[in-house]
Amino acid sequence: MDAPAPVDDDRDPTPARDLRNLVLDTLGREIAAGAIAVGATFTTESIESRFHVSRPVVREALRALEALGLVAAKRRVGVRVMPATNWNAYDLQVIRWRLAGPSRVAQLRSLTELRGAIEPAAARLAAVRVPLNEAGELVGLAGRLWAAGKQGDQGEFLRLDLQFHQSILRLSGNEMFEQLHHLVEEVLLSRVQYDLMPKYPALQALQWHVDLATAIQTGNAEKASQSMVSITERALLEMSTIWEQIGAPAGDER
Repeated sequence: MDAPAPVDDDRDPTPARDLRNLVLDTLGREIAAGAIAVGATFTTESIESRFHVSRPVVREALRALEALGLVAAKRRVGVRVMPATNWNAYDLQVIRWRLAGPSRVAQLRSLTELRGAIEPAAARLAAVRVPLNEAGELVGLAGRLWAAGKQGDQGEFLRLDLQFHQSILRLSGNEMFEQLHHLVEEVLLSRVQYDLMPKYPALQALQWHVDLATAIQTGNAEKASQSMVSITERALLEMSTIWEQIGAPAGDER
Protein backbone atom coordinates (compact mmCIF):
# COMPACT_ATOMS: atom_id res chain seq x y z
CA MET A 1 0.00 0.00 0.00
CA ASP A 2 1.40 3.35 -1.00
CA ALA A 3 2.25 5.80 1.76
CA PRO A 4 -0.13 8.76 1.94
CA ALA A 5 1.06 11.86 0.19
CA PRO A 6 2.50 14.50 2.54
CA VAL A 7 0.15 17.29 3.46
CA ASP A 8 1.28 20.76 2.48
CA ASP A 9 0.62 22.66 5.72
CA ASP A 10 1.98 26.19 5.89
CA ARG A 11 0.63 26.82 9.36
CA ASP A 12 3.20 28.04 11.87
CA PRO A 13 3.81 25.22 14.39
CA THR A 14 4.93 27.72 17.03
CA PRO A 15 2.62 27.57 20.09
CA ALA A 16 -0.01 30.32 20.18
CA ARG A 17 1.34 31.67 23.47
CA ASP A 18 4.80 32.18 21.94
CA LEU A 19 3.30 33.91 18.91
CA ARG A 20 1.22 36.14 21.17
CA ASN A 21 4.33 37.09 23.13
CA LEU A 22 6.25 37.80 19.92
CA VAL A 23 3.55 40.18 18.67
CA LEU A 24 3.17 41.79 22.10
CA ASP A 25 6.89 42.32 22.65
CA THR A 26 7.54 43.63 19.14
CA LEU A 27 4.68 46.13 19.20
CA GLY A 28 5.45 47.12 22.79
CA ARG A 29 9.07 47.90 21.96
CA GLU A 30 8.13 49.82 18.83
CA ILE A 31 5.54 51.93 20.64
CA ALA A 32 7.90 52.59 23.58
CA ALA A 33 10.66 53.60 21.16
CA GLY A 34 8.37 55.90 19.18
CA ALA A 35 8.76 53.80 16.02
CA ILE A 36 4.96 53.66 16.04
CA ALA A 37 3.97 57.22 16.83
CA VAL A 38 1.41 58.37 19.35
CA GLY A 39 -1.94 58.71 17.61
CA ALA A 40 -1.10 56.20 14.90
CA THR A 41 -3.80 53.63 14.18
CA PHE A 42 -3.70 50.11 12.84
CA THR A 43 -6.13 47.26 12.43
CA THR A 44 -6.26 43.67 13.60
CA GLU A 45 -6.01 42.61 9.96
CA SER A 46 -2.81 44.60 9.39
CA ILE A 47 -1.15 42.93 12.38
CA GLU A 48 -2.31 39.49 11.19
CA SER A 49 -0.74 40.18 7.81
CA ARG A 50 2.49 41.57 9.22
CA PHE A 51 3.21 38.72 11.62
CA HIS A 52 1.44 35.91 9.71
CA VAL A 53 -0.51 34.89 12.78
CA SER A 54 -4.14 34.13 13.52
CA ARG A 55 -6.74 36.66 14.62
CA PRO A 56 -7.05 35.17 18.16
CA VAL A 57 -3.28 35.60 18.64
CA VAL A 58 -3.46 39.24 17.53
CA ARG A 59 -6.45 39.94 19.73
CA GLU A 60 -4.69 38.52 22.80
CA ALA A 61 -1.60 40.66 22.15
CA LEU A 62 -3.69 43.80 21.62
CA ARG A 63 -5.70 43.15 24.76
CA ALA A 64 -2.43 42.95 26.71
CA LEU A 65 -1.21 46.22 25.19
CA GLU A 66 -4.53 47.86 25.98
CA ALA A 67 -4.36 46.66 29.59
CA LEU A 68 -0.94 48.34 29.86
CA GLY A 69 -2.34 51.57 28.44
CA LEU A 70 -0.22 51.58 25.28
CA VAL A 71 -3.16 51.34 22.90
CA ALA A 72 -6.92 51.84 22.89
CA ALA A 73 -9.35 50.12 20.56
CA LYS A 74 -11.91 52.37 18.92
CA ARG A 75 -14.85 51.01 16.95
CA ARG A 76 -14.67 51.97 13.26
CA VAL A 77 -11.27 53.57 13.88
CA GLY A 78 -8.99 50.68 14.78
CA VAL A 79 -6.35 50.47 17.44
CA ARG A 80 -4.85 53.83 18.40
CA VAL A 81 -1.45 54.31 20.06
CA MET A 82 -1.78 56.23 23.31
CA PRO A 83 0.64 58.78 24.84
CA ALA A 84 3.10 57.70 27.55
CA THR A 85 0.97 59.42 30.20
CA ASN A 86 -1.57 56.61 29.72
CA TRP A 87 0.94 53.77 30.15
CA ASN A 88 1.29 51.69 33.31
CA ALA A 89 4.68 53.12 34.24
CA TYR A 90 5.20 50.60 37.06
CA ASP A 91 4.74 47.50 34.91
CA LEU A 92 7.99 45.63 34.30
CA GLN A 93 7.21 45.01 30.63
CA VAL A 94 6.72 48.71 30.00
CA ILE A 95 9.89 49.54 31.92
CA ARG A 96 11.93 47.02 29.95
CA TRP A 97 10.54 48.21 26.63
CA ARG A 98 11.58 51.75 27.51
CA LEU A 99 15.01 50.59 28.68
CA ALA A 100 15.52 48.82 25.35
CA GLY A 101 14.92 51.98 23.34
CA PRO A 102 15.90 55.63 23.08
CA SER A 103 14.11 56.50 26.35
CA ARG A 104 16.62 54.46 28.35
CA VAL A 105 18.24 57.38 30.13
CA ALA A 106 14.92 58.98 31.06
CA GLN A 107 13.61 55.64 32.34
CA LEU A 108 16.71 54.95 34.43
CA ARG A 109 16.64 58.47 35.81
CA SER A 110 12.98 58.11 36.79
CA LEU A 111 13.59 54.75 38.46
CA THR A 112 16.60 56.07 40.36
CA GLU A 113 14.66 59.11 41.55
CA LEU A 114 11.91 56.74 42.70
CA ARG A 115 14.51 54.76 44.62
CA GLY A 116 15.58 57.98 46.29
CA ALA A 117 12.04 58.50 47.55
CA ILE A 118 11.30 54.92 48.65
CA GLU A 119 14.50 53.36 49.97
CA PRO A 120 15.43 55.98 52.60
CA ALA A 121 11.95 55.65 54.09
CA ALA A 122 12.27 51.84 54.03
CA ALA A 123 15.67 52.06 55.74
CA ARG A 124 14.23 54.30 58.45
CA LEU A 125 11.43 51.81 59.14
CA ALA A 126 13.84 48.86 59.09
CA ALA A 127 15.91 50.50 61.84
CA VAL A 128 12.82 50.63 64.03
CA ARG A 129 11.29 47.26 63.19
CA VAL A 130 14.03 44.80 62.27
CA PRO A 131 14.53 41.70 64.48
CA LEU A 132 18.02 41.57 66.03
CA ASN A 133 19.05 38.35 64.27
CA GLU A 134 18.11 39.68 60.84
CA ALA A 135 19.95 42.93 61.53
CA GLY A 136 23.09 40.90 62.17
CA GLU A 137 22.63 39.07 58.87
CA LEU A 138 22.31 42.41 57.08
CA VAL A 139 25.62 43.60 58.56
CA GLY A 140 27.27 40.39 57.36
CA LEU A 141 25.79 40.90 53.91
CA ALA A 142 27.17 44.45 53.81
CA GLY A 143 30.62 43.06 54.66
CA ARG A 144 30.49 40.56 51.79
CA LEU A 145 29.27 43.32 49.50
CA TRP A 146 32.27 45.45 50.51
CA ALA A 147 34.68 42.59 49.76
CA ALA A 148 33.16 41.89 46.33
CA GLY A 149 33.32 45.58 45.43
CA LYS A 150 36.95 45.88 46.52
CA GLN A 151 37.87 42.85 44.43
CA GLY A 152 36.07 44.15 41.35
CA ASP A 153 33.94 41.01 41.17
CA GLN A 154 31.04 42.65 39.38
CA GLY A 155 28.91 39.52 39.15
CA GLU A 156 29.12 38.77 42.86
CA PHE A 157 28.76 42.44 43.76
CA LEU A 158 25.55 42.68 41.72
CA ARG A 159 24.13 39.52 43.30
CA LEU A 160 24.84 40.79 46.81
CA ASP A 161 23.68 44.31 46.05
CA LEU A 162 20.34 42.98 44.80
CA GLN A 163 20.01 40.90 47.97
CA PHE A 164 20.98 43.84 50.18
CA HIS A 165 18.44 46.29 48.77
CA GLN A 166 15.70 43.69 48.62
CA SER A 167 16.37 42.96 52.29
CA ILE A 168 16.00 46.64 53.23
CA LEU A 169 12.58 46.80 51.60
CA ARG A 170 11.51 43.56 53.29
CA LEU A 171 12.87 44.54 56.70
CA SER A 172 10.88 47.78 56.57
CA GLY A 173 7.89 45.67 57.58
CA ASN A 174 5.81 47.48 54.95
CA GLU A 175 4.38 45.01 52.43
CA MET A 176 3.84 47.78 49.87
CA PHE A 177 7.50 48.80 49.98
CA GLU A 178 8.50 45.15 49.69
CA GLN A 179 6.42 44.75 46.54
CA LEU A 180 8.50 47.47 44.87
CA HIS A 181 11.70 45.42 45.03
CA HIS A 182 11.45 44.56 41.32
CA LEU A 183 11.76 48.26 40.41
CA VAL A 184 14.94 48.61 42.44
CA GLU A 185 16.29 45.39 40.94
CA GLU A 186 15.60 46.67 37.43
CA VAL A 187 17.76 49.73 38.07
CA LEU A 188 20.64 47.70 39.48
CA LEU A 189 20.49 45.11 36.69
CA SER A 190 20.23 47.77 33.98
CA ARG A 191 23.26 49.66 35.30
CA VAL A 192 25.36 46.59 34.61
CA GLN A 193 23.61 45.61 31.38
CA TYR A 194 24.10 49.06 29.86
CA ASP A 195 27.62 49.68 31.23
CA LEU A 196 26.54 52.34 33.70
CA MET A 197 28.31 50.76 36.66
CA PRO A 198 32.03 51.24 37.44
CA LYS A 199 34.02 48.00 37.74
CA TYR A 200 35.24 49.10 41.16
CA PRO A 201 32.52 50.82 43.23
CA ALA A 202 33.62 53.94 45.08
CA LEU A 203 34.98 53.14 48.54
CA GLN A 204 32.68 55.78 49.98
CA ALA A 205 29.65 54.03 48.48
CA LEU A 206 30.79 50.70 49.94
CA GLN A 207 31.17 52.36 53.34
CA TRP A 208 27.66 53.79 53.14
CA HIS A 209 26.29 50.26 52.75
CA VAL A 210 28.14 49.19 55.89
CA ASP A 211 27.02 52.34 57.72
CA LEU A 212 23.44 51.67 56.66
CA ALA A 213 23.46 48.08 57.91
CA THR A 214 25.08 49.14 61.18
CA ALA A 215 22.54 51.94 61.68
CA ILE A 216 19.69 49.48 61.19
CA GLN A 217 21.28 47.05 63.62
CA THR A 218 21.64 49.76 66.28
CA GLY A 219 18.20 51.24 65.68
CA ASN A 220 19.50 54.58 64.40
CA ALA A 221 16.68 55.48 62.01
CA GLU A 222 18.05 58.89 61.03
CA LYS A 223 21.48 57.49 60.18
CA ALA A 224 19.94 54.62 58.24
CA SER A 225 17.82 56.98 56.17
CA GLN A 226 20.69 59.37 55.47
CA SER A 227 23.02 56.55 54.43
CA MET A 228 20.46 55.36 51.92
CA VAL A 229 20.00 58.91 50.61
CA SER A 230 23.76 59.04 50.04
CA ILE A 231 23.71 55.70 48.20
CA THR A 232 20.87 56.63 45.84
CA GLU A 233 22.23 60.12 45.17
CA ARG A 234 25.65 58.65 44.39
CA ALA A 235 24.07 56.15 41.97
CA LEU A 236 22.32 58.96 40.09
CA LEU A 237 25.54 61.01 39.98
CA GLU A 238 27.56 58.06 38.64
CA MET A 239 25.03 57.36 35.91
CA SER A 240 24.77 61.03 34.97
CA THR A 241 28.56 61.26 34.67
CA ILE A 242 28.68 58.24 32.35
CA TRP A 243 25.78 59.60 30.28
CA GLU A 244 27.70 62.85 29.79
CA GLN A 245 30.84 60.98 28.76
CA ILE A 246 29.17 58.72 26.18
CA GLY A 247 26.44 61.15 25.16
CA ALA A 248 22.78 60.33 25.68
CA PRO A 249 21.06 58.85 22.62
CA ALA A 250 18.85 61.19 20.63
CA GLY A 251 15.40 61.45 22.12
CA ASP A 252 16.64 60.51 25.58
CA GLU A 253 16.41 63.94 27.11
CA ARG A 254 13.42 65.03 29.14
